[in-house]
Amino acid sequence: MRIIAGKHRGRVLKEFKGREIRPTADRAKEAIFNILQTEIYGSTFLDVYCGTGNMGIEAISRGAEKVVFVDSSKESVQIAKFNLEMIKENAEIVCQDALTYAGTTREKFDVIFLDPPYGIDATPVLETLAKNGVLNDGGVIIYEHSEDFQVGEIEGLEHKNTRKYGIAHFEFYGVKQ
Repeated sequence: MRIIAGKHRGRVLKEFKGREIRPTADRAKEAIFNILQTEIYGSTFLDVYCGTGNMGIEAISRGAEKVVFVDSSKESVQIAKFNLEMIKENAEIVCQDALTYAGTTREKFDVIFLDPPYGIDATPVLETLAKNGVLNDGGVIIYEHSEDFQVGEIEGLEHKNTRKYGIAHFEFYGVKQ
């Protein structure tokens, strides 16, 4: 797993041992950031279920102004901190359940990336983010999930697009106008 572009391009990030964690593949990450290329620089970026910090660190490398990492796993938080220290960057890291964070944060973000572990349905997190107004107008939420989940309409969000890269599916949402 490496940083694809930006000021830290080519740096290799520390990963988890074993197969329980599924980081977003480099090919999929590159495609997602190509779609978001004009929206990242100067943005506020929320990386929910951050794991190693892969997506948020890519956003930092590409010029995001502020990145917040959220994960309930202490191991994930430690690896994300290690990866940030390795590239000499600072960001807020919150060790908290995604649903709790979505319901209690008062911050707003331009880009929100949700990548729950396989078998976890993050639809309640999406619903809570929408209800709590965490996404800025004109912003985007990207929800990565496996094929077995069918994501329906989310009140307050407009489904914009679906992409598939390998076995990963990505749903794109914006604030419903």
